Amino acid sequence: MSVTVPEPRGEALRRPPKNRTHYLYVAVIVAVGLGILVGLLFPDFAVQLKPLGTAFVALIKMMIQPVIFCTIVIGVGSVRSAARVGKVGGLALAYFMVMSTVALAIGLVVGNILHPGSGLQLTDEVASAGAAQAEGAGTTTDFLLGIVPTSLFSALTSGEVLETLLVALLIGFAVQAMGSTGEPILRGVGHVQRLVFRVLAMIMWAAPVGAFGAMAAVVGETGVDALKSLAVLMLGFYVTCALFVFVVLGALLKLVTGVNVFSLFKYLGREFLLILSTSSSESALPRLIAKMEHAGVDKPTVGVVVPTGYSFNLDGTAIYLTMASLFIASALGDPLSIGEQISLLLFMMVASKGAAGVTGAGMATLAGGLSSHRPELLDGVGLIVGIDRFMSEARALTNFAGNSVATVLIAHWTGGLDRTRLDRVLDGQEPFDETTMLDEHQDHDTPVETSPHTTQPV
Repeated sequence: MSVTVPEPRGEALRRPPKNRTHYLYVAVIVAVGLGILVGLLFPDFAVQLKPLGTAFVALIKMMIQPVIFCTIVIGVGSVRSAARVGKVGGLALAYFMVMSTVALAIGLVVGNILHPGSGLQLTDEVASAGAAQAEGAGTTTDFLLGIVPTSLFSALTSGEVLETLLVALLIGFAVQAMGSTGEPILRGVGHVQRLVFRVLAMIMWAAPVGAFGAMAAVVGETGVDALKSLAVLMLGFYVTCALFVFVVLGALLKLVTGVNVFSLFKYLGREFLLILSTSSSESALPRLIAKMEHAGVDKPTVGVVVPTGYSFNLDGTAIYLTMASLFIASALGDPLSIGEQISLLLFMMVASKGAAGVTGAGMATLAGGLSSHRPELLDGVGLIVGIDRFMSEARALTNFAGNSVATVLIAHWTGGLDRTRLDRVLDGQEPFDETTMLDEHQDHDTPVETSPHTTQPV
């Protein structure tokens, strides 16, 4: 005969609240499906829903700079040696350059094999749409000067990620140099970070509404017929991105760390869904930071690699610029030579830095590059305006996948990865706490006996 022993009141109080956020992401999936249906059946009405998606992405972007600032200051300021941060940053930039070159090469090969764009006709309306895109692109000099903010505090309100990155690094190194006297500052920034993540968790409950409005609007604007003539470019781009992510990045991750890329992407599944519905990789940046820390990557590595990768590790954008340029040149009957392809796309890779996550920024970069190198091809940008939203999703997903893999790899190379914890997290033994998105009591630099993210002992 068994006797039920009542649970002590203290244990009940310490039990984590029931996680209801999985309902949120089921709602996002349903909202995306409804958005596509409404876009097909009621296109005129669907287009008017676009502000819903725009508002949600704006709410997420509102939180990006505070998240990056707090993460970098804590990550850099808590390290005893500046050489540690320099090693992580230097290795990250070298890795980003190599992988961007690989992505560029893959895009060139596939683009030259498929020859997308042949047989399309350029109308006056399409040409004017292409020329309009060049207005949003700046020069390389503008990009470099734009890294320096107007003032120390404007870096947190300007909307420019690279400005925040620079100021946060400077403050992080300054706090580091202060030694023990800088610890109160780090604790204060830590409290601000928790507040920011709490606000972000509240905003995420608007995701289904944003996803519905965004998908309904894009389907209502483009329709099905507008996509048929450009299916070769879209499918070729999707396949190229998939090859890069699962073959190149997957093989590299497996060979270096032994981690299965599918396990990592399963852990980040909700972030991929969020990007797919909003077409912006920035919408998942705060969650990537929190999840990488939870998975065993130390704070300095996360603080340096993730924000830097969002500005410099644009694998999907590199593939897009490659294939889109070849598509336009082929469609206008003026193909690019190999030398022209390389010089044009290297310019675009530099000009595109800092544009990750901004829907449509890739097209503006494409237009700006064509305008400066081959202005006679600028009108052809209008040929892909109708499908840029769908290609933007693939760009964002590829960029996000590349940054998640880069974080694990660089943490492994620099000794900033708790491999035992990573394995447990990817196996589902230590689920991520969706209610806070913060490892509030976890310090991955030192072993702990319990985890706030699971009811089981570690």
